[in-house]
Amino acid sequence: MTASTHIESPRLRRLLTLSETAEALRKSDSQLRWLIHERKAPPFAKIGGRILFDADGVADWLDSQFEDASA
Repeated sequence: MTASTHIESPRLRRLLTLSETAEALRKSDSQLRWLIHERKAPPFAKIGGRILFDADGVADWLDSQFEDASA
């Protein structure tokens, strides 16, 4: 009987493009770019010159928007 080795895989995030995020938030691309400019957008990163959003980060940001609205 041989022992199997378990290799840890790196934690991968589900990344969304600017257009995918805008669609999820029901905004246009330009509206989301304005939110980024105003520092009111969900957290994002520039990777390879592209603006990308972490799907979990967008969901958390959206939850916080609802919490702030009901406070």
